[in-house]
Amino acid sequence: MLVSLDVPYVDTSAAELSLALGGPERPALHVREVALPDGARLRLRLLGASHQVVYGDLTETVACLPGRRPALPETLHDETAGYRFTATVLRPAGDGLRTRVAALRAELADDPYALVGLFPGDPDAVTALAVRPDPPAGRVAWRTWHAYPRTNELVVTETVVTS
Repeated sequence: MLVSLDVPYVDTSAAELSLALGGPERPALHVREVALPDGARLRLRLLGASHQVVYGDLTETVACLPGRRPALPETLHDETAGYRFTATVLRPAGDGLRTRVAALRAELADDPYALVGLFPGDPDAVTALAVRPDPPAGRVAWRTWHAYPRTNELVVTETVVTS
């Protein structure tokens, strides 16, 4: 699902992002509740400063968080909680960012398990979230993409939660 967001676009960079687990739901620009085939439900939330996913008692926020030092780990594994997070920052050459964002928009536009926020002012300014609809039993997984056209960065995250 593509959603045009009616907020001023303020580009930042991958270096400004933080990962926060727990905490309150932050004000969202758009929310999509997703029901998975196994009956699990989660909320994909577009924030003005990136994204939030709420799944049961877990709240994952990847965003530019006021009052929090930017720190987006490449990996975070918590075996006890059954939580695994990875983040990669891509800096595509030439028109690579525009090509990747166009492909992402086309791929996720009609996906019932996805939410893509389109920020005004730049067609490549997007935040996208997609849940894997059929993960292996006992697991829920999602990916996110955060495009920063001014710095030519695409931040890709992947989360796997094992119950």
